[in-house]
Amino acid sequence: MQKKKENGGVYMKVRKVLATVLVSTFVLAACSGGNGSGDSAGKGEGSTAPVAFNSVFATDLETLDYTVSQRKTNSDHFTNFVDGLLENDSLGNLVPALAESWEVSEDGLTYTYKIREGVQWLDSEGNEYGAEVTAHDWVTGIKHAVEKKSETLYIVANSIVGLSDYIEGKTSDFETVGVKAIDDYTLEYTLNQPESFWNSKTTYGILYPINAEFLESKGDAFGQPSPDSILYNGAYILKNNTAKSVIEYEKNEDYWDAENVNYDTVKWTYNDGSDPDGLFKAFEEGTLSAARVYPNSPGYKDVLAAHPDGVTWSLPGGSTFNVTFNFNRGTYGATSKATDAEKADTQAAIRNRDFRLAILFGFDTRSYRAQNVGEEGADNSLRNTLVPTQFVTIEGKPFGDSVQTNLQALDTEAFGDVVLAEGQDGYFNPEKAKQYIEKARTTLEADGVTFPIHLDIPVNAKAEVSVNQVKSLKSTIESSLGTDNVVVDIQMLSEDQYLQATYQATTGAAGDFDISNASGWGPDYVDPSSYLNIYDSRTGDMLKTLGLEGSALVEGEDPSKEAKEAIGLTEYDALLDKANAIFENTDERYAAYAEAEAWLLNNVIQIPVNSDEGLPRVTKVVPFTAPDGWAGIAANKLKYVELQDDIVTVDQFDEAHEKWLADREAAK
Repeated sequence: MQKKKENGGVYMKVRKVLATVLVSTFVLAACSGGNGSGDSAGKGEGSTAPVAFNSVFATDLETLDYTVSQRKTNSDHFTNFVDGLLENDSLGNLVPALAESWEVSEDGLTYTYKIREGVQWLDSEGNEYGAEVTAHDWVTGIKHAVEKKSETLYIVANSIVGLSDYIEGKTSDFETVGVKAIDDYTLEYTLNQPESFWNSKTTYGILYPINAEFLESKGDAFGQPSPDSILYNGAYILKNNTAKSVIEYEKNEDYWDAENVNYDTVKWTYNDGSDPDGLFKAFEEGTLSAARVYPNSPGYKDVLAAHPDGVTWSLPGGSTFNVTFNFNRGTYGATSKATDAEKADTQAAIRNRDFRLAILFGFDTRSYRAQNVGEEGADNSLRNTLVPTQFVTIEGKPFGDSVQTNLQALDTEAFGDVVLAEGQDGYFNPEKAKQYIEKARTTLEADGVTFPIHLDIPVNAKAEVSVNQVKSLKSTIESSLGTDNVVVDIQMLSEDQYLQATYQATTGAAGDFDISNASGWGPDYVDPSSYLNIYDSRTGDMLKTLGLEGSALVEGEDPSKEAKEAIGLTEYDALLDKANAIFENTDERYAAYAEAEAWLLNNVIQIPVNSDEGLPRVTKVVPFTAPDGWAGIAANKLKYVELQDDIVTVDQFDEAHEKWLADREAAK
């Protein structure tokens, strides 16, 4: 039997994997104290490690339908309730979960999985539902995802034979789709083309199982944010979900891999970000297992006094947070603009490449990041590309090297001296910013645009760190470009207003901003397309963060067609199509995607700012015990994560990190 291991070409530790993400500057990742993997280095013998994991959340759990939702604020929870075929181990390898083993055909088109026998579906009380998890449940899961028009169909629609036609209604017989239960314990997928990264897709919710009988019994109530809306086969069972209050789990005592579940309960407490120092106080009181700390906060001196060797920094993650432009704004509920002329002038400016270049070069991302992590850590997680520079390799060299070469060739004047390496601000250049704002002003004034251009940026008024970051953005852009050219108008909103204007806007037209820092992206699978396809003008999943709609996803005429033409997004589509057609040679495929990313950066469609993580914290999570992986939701499981009774020290973390790196290298 042939087993294949994913080759992610990973050089940096990543754990945070998501689809759509909210920039949350205070909320702890579930495993934020243990960023990394490996054995329990530093965990003393006879430890009385806690049996409860306690953390905080900022955004309510909205749905438990794991085959439909793409939001990390949901998947951080349901990844603990339901297992899929494979999962991530502590070194970043894909290992069996509910698939005990798998085979891949010689042509790379057929994947056959042997399902673990005897795993029972459980209800929210931990009682057996009366059915095993079988291969048929994966077939049900895909059919349900199509019926509900899953937000994550794009992950598999063009991969599985016949699935795209079934989704589009060209066929009505699911037997034509390449997902088959050969028998109760044999599941087969047939692909349209070889995908070396296919197995990494199995760690995403859309390829998770659903029991058909239970689904039918629940109807539209399936996946509602209440414990009894789903069945469980994972490490934990949801016991309580109270909006803006608490989310609680209990250990699944009948879990098939119970020996790797290290605590009995999990509790998430709501935190609106208004009291950052309160996290450390809660940690000291024993009500949090880990706590973000804030070097800029008055309370940081108390952290250092209590634990002078106990502030450790998580390693940068795979998600990229950015600043986006609204190319086709349709909502003006949160604005400082008084006239239609001001709205039109801002829209014209945003669609001008020289104007966007001026914003790019005038934005000091290091100062922006320092508002969150202080001067000491300001560089740690800065990112200048959408795809992490070392996500994959091209002929043994980091992906980012090829992106930089292509970008410099596209526009030597603008990018000839730009370095894309992570951990530094590759763009900030006030002198260059002034040059481009003058070029933009000349062109725009000739078209009747009046300066200064006003840019609305919304922020949650209660989130202290977020407010400080937006103020930093305003300060550096206005200082670099001059307020006679650009004024950034901060819109102070309630949390609900902020979410509706940005993160939770369901369409491009509902986005209520000119520029926004409320989005980010992490890969669904280990291939550059997982990042870059999000801005495909036809089907891109994050087009709405640009004020745009997917032309293939709307009925009738595309309302954002004019905006897309203004920024030349169809050129980007052609580059994506070129890359996506290459399957036999991964170096050629990745090189083509590097060309696409260079186009994206050259046209400043969005501004990459920082990765997730790279954050200071105090923690009792044993370093490098968490699952590790670039993609999917399985890497965010609490399974495997260990707690210790004492705070993790810098020496313990560094020692564990070195061992983890060595173990990872040895495992290649």
